[in-house]
Amino acid sequence: MISAHFTIMETADILQVLPRLAISDRLKIAEAALRLVQQDQQSLTREQRRQQMALAAITAISDYSPNSELTVFTELDGEDFYDETTH
Repeated sequence: MISAHFTIMETADILQVLPRLAISDRLKIAEAALRLVQQDQQSLTREQRRQQMALAAITAISDYSPNSELTVFTELDGEDFYDETTH
């Protein structure tokens, strides 16, 4: 009789091992994880999807607040991108 021995890795364990893996292995893991997330999304009801979107919007609010990393480039708004006087 062959017994299977499985070790369940915690998220912290996985994140610790990832940098030591080859890029191709990391990509395989990322692709598999994305497929699982997509499968989970497809099984959600309309109300569950709505709730997830609302949570995502609330989470993203800080990304769009003044002085956030996402809005730092808006400081360039109004500045000429191409100065014709130098050419």
